[in-house]
Amino acid sequence: MFSIGEYVICGNKGVCVVENITTLDINGVDKLRQYYILKPVYQSGSTVYVPVDASGDMRSMLTRYEAERLIDTYSEIPLLTISNEKLTEQFYKECMKSTDCREWIKVLKTIQYRKQKREEQGRRITSLDEKYLRMAEQSLYGELALALDISRDAVEGYIAGDRTAKAGKN
Repeated sequence: MFSIGEYVICGNKGVCVVENITTLDINGVDKLRQYYILKPVYQSGSTVYVPVDASGDMRSMLTRYEAERLIDTYSEIPLLTISNEKLTEQFYKECMKSTDCREWIKVLKTIQYRKQKREEQGRRITSLDEKYLRMAEQSLYGELALALDISRDAVEGYIAGDRTAKAGKN
């Protein structure tokens, strides 16, 4: 069970704060069922309602220690192996849906590699890769920024070894 004020990762909404745990007074909704009322940190004006008893796509946000350990192992995380180009989006979707930072890193690294290869051939990144690159960056960098108390813009540099990022600029 999550607590009010706790940061959590919720599906494709990214980092959210648990604003309340309550029942909902809405027609057609079980009046006794408890819900987490979540506010996405990076999507102002949005609210997410998740039943407490069905919160399988939620997890606690990484701690600073866990974020630093993840970054320490970043180079060891493999690229995705996509043998059939037609299944690329399916691979990306499964990884992004998992809410697992290591899976997000696989997507990020795979797309960065594919982008580099295309640029070497004088070609642009595909729209599919562009879409999932943004999603992976938003999910991963958003969580790491809060865990490390740095701005989202500083996360990429932090991963690359620049530990001089400014704190508290989320």
